[in-house]
Amino acid sequence: MKKFAVIAAAATVMLSMLVACSGKQKSGTVNTDGSTSMADVMGALTESFREKEPDITVNYSGTGSGSGISGVLDGTCDIGLSSRELKQEEMDQGAVAHVVALDGVAVVVNPKNTAADLTTEQIADIFTGKVTNWSELGGEDAPIAVYGREDGSGTRSAFEEIVGVEGTCTYTNEYGSTGDVIGNVASNENAIGYASLSAVDSSVSAVKVNGVAPSEATVKDGSYTIQRPFVMVTKDGTTLSEAAQAFLDFASSEAAAASITAAGAVYPN
Repeated sequence: MKKFAVIAAAATVMLSMLVACSGKQKSGTVNTDGSTSMADVMGALTESFREKEPDITVNYSGTGSGSGISGVLDGTCDIGLSSRELKQEEMDQGAVAHVVALDGVAVVVNPKNTAADLTTEQIADIFTGKVTNWSELGGEDAPIAVYGREDGSGTRSAFEEIVGVEGTCTYTNEYGSTGDVIGNVASNENAIGYASLSAVDSSVSAVKVNGVAPSEATVKDGSYTIQRPFVMVTKDGTTLSEAAQAFLDFASSEAAAASITAAGAVYPN
């Protein structure tokens, strides 16, 4: 009986060790870099992921989509962040896209501006300098201040491509972040700009485009046409660390849907 008791005790210890090992938390650091428009989504995803994997630290640096893609390709970050689709030349270098959310690109004006509904053609005319005064659109007799993002921005790339004004825009001022565009439109009654829908607040007004207001519902059903993907980027042939793979898996799963929605973006599935 004593022999069986010793065997049973040993088995219990081994079972406990197996349970402990199977439930072991992952650990490590994940460095992400790229789109400033994804700041709110990244904040929400990181907070939710921390509850699941408290020993993994996820760092976010907002330097722009182009920089984030370059970073993952040259190995200076684990996961790049892009608020536009990848270009063919980036994919040729090994960039791989993982779409985690969808986002509308809102066309924003100062709340005192009477413009409420613009066609895609009118927006193109404003941003290319064909229309330079609000009176040409039924508004006040005032010059239009056209604000946008810097070259290399995912928001700018997506907006210009969708509206059909790539390389032909005439900007009054260009800014390095979505927040800067919103802040400057909010302080100038004659300004117009574009920004991630997830970042739009009460300081600016998002106009309807072709009669459709930007919202989670209209982005998801496709009726609001100025929209783009939020993409996590990895490099083909490069194995992610256990921590980075765990974060990417979480961000790409249905478990992240509530966090993405809470951040003002749209879960894509």
